[in-house]
Amino acid sequence: MNRSILLAAAASLTLASTAPAADAPRSLPVGACINMGNQLEAQAETAHGGVAIEASDFKRIRAAGFTTVRIPVRWSDKTGGGPDYAIDPKWMKRVTTVVDQALAADLHVILNDHHFNALDDDPAANSAKLAAIWQQVAVHFANRPTKTLWFEIENEPHEKLTNAILGETLAPALKMIRASNPDRPVVIGGDNWSGIDSLATLELPGDPNVYPTFHYYEPFDFTHQGAGWVKPAPPKLGRVYGSAEDAQRLVTDTAKIRIYIARTGLVPFMGETGAYDAHIPLEQRVQYTRAVHDAFAPLGVGICGWAYTNTFPYYDHEARRWLPGMRAASGLPEN
Repeated sequence: MNRSILLAAAASLTLASTAPAADAPRSLPVGACINMGNQLEAQAETAHGGVAIEASDFKRIRAAGFTTVRIPVRWSDKTGGGPDYAIDPKWMKRVTTVVDQALAADLHVILNDHHFNALDDDPAANSAKLAAIWQQVAVHFANRPTKTLWFEIENEPHEKLTNAILGETLAPALKMIRASNPDRPVVIGGDNWSGIDSLATLELPGDPNVYPTFHYYEPFDFTHQGAGWVKPAPPKLGRVYGSAEDAQRLVTDTAKIRIYIARTGLVPFMGETGAYDAHIPLEQRVQYTRAVHDAFAPLGVGICGWAYTNTFPYYDHEARRWLPGMRAASGLPEN
């Protein structure tokens, strides 16, 4: 498929399966990545016992060897009414400060829309609001480097926001982004919380600067044991990781990535992965993190751990130290 056809497809925003690439698979240079989780997407930045993000956090993250941060942001409850859905200027200023601090620390930044629950419950009724949010965000950040700041339209589509209607739901937002950011990388994940199996039916726009993502919390009964937010009931406590079945699951799941790469010519990145710290010993979290890294990283899959210092943490902000083993498990030096 030549460039003129790709550009025409991008302009029309017609959703179609991505054709296999003749050259090397295309991917974003995510590398070692960490989420600034449970902060700007929470009801309040310190709502889950964490601390406000500071410039020193990004300097620490970069010094540890991470090359990318994913910054989840809850925009949907920081707007006025329609049809403009104007974003609260104070909120935009706060997000801008955080993004610019990360960029100044020589990090790639993935900026997303997170926890827009109404969109998942009623996609048709909320697609215009999503587009209005991204029109404002895109214009505001249009002068930031496209090589280092990337937009992720929507985190973990689920409920009624299925792959069958995902394209038409996100297309207005992508159109708004392209009006001011014609070639900025844009990230799209599939339905069912962007689980790895969503890639099999995820159809991306014919746009050469759109990239796929998926999240990986498998096996869920290990990573989310005792997690009170899981409904109707969290997985039971006591699940230990490291069985032959767990190893086989990684073999099976990495095969799905190989199939996706062969079919599309795109390498998806892992936007979230981790194990809940409240009920899982650190040594088990380290073992799980290493197993996932060692299975997926050789395929060129960038991996974003959840999260920096607040639930599923890598860094203990009270003790002011990285948790032992977590960086090495992510392929980084422990120093």
